[in-house]
Amino acid sequence: APEPLAAFLPFARSPEPRLAMLSVPARAALKVAVRSPALRRPLQGRAGLATLTAAVQGRTSARFHAPVALGLRGLANSPAGAPHGCAEVVNLLVKDAAAGKALAAAAVKTIDLNERQACDVFCLVNGAFSPLTGFMDEAAYNCVVKDMRVSADGALFGLPVTLDLQCVKDLKQGDKILLRWEGQDVAVLEASSIWKPNKVLEAREVYGTAELEHPTVHSLIAEQGQFYVGGKLHGLASPKFKYIVQTPSEVRATLPAGKAVVAFQNRNPIHRAHFELLICAQRDVKDSILLVHPTCGPTQPGDIDGLVRIDTYEALRKETEAQYPMFRWA
Repeated sequence: APEPLAAFLPFARSPEPRLAMLSVPARAALKVAVRSPALRRPLQGRAGLATLTAAVQGRTSARFHAPVALGLRGLANSPAGAPHGCAEVVNLLVKDAAAGKALAAAAVKTIDLNERQACDVFCLVNGAFSPLTGFMDEAAYNCVVKDMRVSADGALFGLPVTLDLQCVKDLKQGDKILLRWEGQDVAVLEASSIWKPNKVLEAREVYGTAELEHPTVHSLIAEQGQFYVGGKLHGLASPKFKYIVQTPSEVRATLPAGKAVVAFQNRNPIHRAHFELLICAQRDVKDSILLVHPTCGPTQPGDIDGLVRIDTYEALRKETEAQYPMFRWA
């Protein structure tokens, strides 16, 4: 929800947490996590904020594969309300099959997505990146990089969501681009903005460093395409992955009305200490629902594969569902 997310702004802006600026519930939510030195790094604060902004309660295939050191207690003190920055969860999937075919036929170029880009498309078309209705154009990108907002007076957003391409010589503004993932047409992008970003500036503003030793900075500068293309996205099909996914709307449907929701955001298998933290967090907020919200996507070398991670969540859910019926596993 917007209010808890806004509480993280001081962490994204300062190497030292400024607890005096946070509300009492927000301070309580960070009671444990704030003691971690990792949380005080600019990467952790801003990447964590972006992940929380983007997730909107779904097992989204997240592009944010930097570690997020946020083991939160009592973050959400209200039931699921309006999604971040808009009144309803965004849904970009084209409902009319004929209209979808017409959009695909009008495309001047087809792009085969990598896994990171396919995760972005999943999050966009299903509303996990609400209020975004497509890949950010240059104006929105500049606002996010500079001020962490999608416009001068728009919603808080911690990381730019962009489609990177290595070559754009055959593209112009107004062109439609067909996006394909593993042989399936998943979306059509209306290219309203094509530009070459200053990635060194982006790295410094977003991650606090432009050093290539930083794995995400290395990916941004050395591996991703030189150009960005932004514009409205039309979903033809929700991208499918080897692991189970749920949309924000599907997860919201599992949350009972009128109950507080305590959310735990994670990307690794849940260890015993994690689970004890979940039990304590749920008990701290009377009559609450505990939402376990893992993210999956491209992994770094040495990471546990996403499919294995999801299997661990499913196994733990089955093992504990009788004793802890108040838990929800996204």
